Amino acid sequence: MIAFIEAEAPRVRCREHGVVVAHVPWARHGAGHTHAFDQQVAWLATQSSKSAVTQLMRIAWRTVGAIIARVWTEVEATFDPFDGLRRIGIDEISYKRGQLYLTVVIDHDSGRLVWAAAGQNTATLQRFFDQLGPERCAQITHVSADAAAWIAKAVTKNCPDAIQGIDPFHVVMWANDALSDVRAQAWREARRIARSTEVRRGPGRPRKDAPPRPASERAKALQGVRVALWKNPENLNDKQRAKLEWVAITDPKLHRAYRLKEALRVIFKMPHDQAAEAIDRWVSWARRCRIPQFVKLSRSIAARRAQILASIANGLSNGRTESVNTKIRLLTRIAFGFKSPQALIAIAMLSLGGHRPALPGR
Repeated sequence: MIAFIEAEAPRVRCREHGVVVAHVPWARHGAGHTHAFDQQVAWLATQSSKSAVTQLMRIAWRTVGAIIARVWTEVEATFDPFDGLRRIGIDEISYKRGQLYLTVVIDHDSGRLVWAAAGQNTATLQRFFDQLGPERCAQITHVSADAAAWIAKAVTKNCPDAIQGIDPFHVVMWANDALSDVRAQAWREARRIARSTEVRRGPGRPRKDAPPRPASERAKALQGVRVALWKNPENLNDKQRAKLEWVAITDPKLHRAYRLKEALRVIFKMPHDQAAEAIDRWVSWARRCRIPQFVKLSRSIAARRAQILASIANGLSNGRTESVNTKIRLLTRIAFGFKSPQALIAIAMLSLGGHRPALPGR
């Protein structure tokens, strides 16, 4: 059954704004829906899919974005998101094609998303510190981030006494990227050998009963070891362990790169005094490994040794930041079609800022 409720909303003449509709107690200013309707849409948007919200509430998805922004503006005015902020994580996340990013700030102690804005530069992050204010900036004791210079510049300017640590997740990710590059290089070399073998054999397809071409089979095998190389050893299944054993026998260089990656990952599980010695040994090993990707990585690790050890000593990690980023990526897919990033930020803050909207009547 469909019910319609009608109520008069008189128009008034304002000296400042001209003729406007008078304020009514059941709707926000400038809204075309009631408080309860807005609240239910906001609750659904943080709990369900895009299609479920639009079909159930019979509104366009851009209208959902406008409603979420209105609800968040009202919620934001009821609390202080920076209250008790001491240890923060800073990161950026892509929210749309075309190099469009959000800068996000996480409270390490609570795991809440406390601030987000469109942009990926020092000026964007400076807006956060401007809102925080000099007094509260002085209360920030620890900051974790990746090695981006624009983050370090803003933090050093506004929180000079804060301990800055490089997130272990990003350091291990650098090693994973170097390992991936070594594997891809080995794969390309196997493909090159396979093509040159085919040229020597001449044109035409091989017979069905012909023996397999070793170089071609090697390229396929190298393509199949990617997951095994990236996973932690304790999470490998029997098939993936067998693939690593094959790598150790057939490609010493790739296996050496894998061992370097794993050794770097283990360092972040050590106590600070042991980690300091281990990281020096790792840098020495990487410099002598004759793998260009890891020689380059050793220089980056050596240059940021103090920040890495600060993260280990103080237990700093962007693990919570990455967890929030993963959830924002999910919200990004849900929010595809929003007119502006402000609507995405609003739904992210409502979902991850510790102030989810309540379902009306509950």
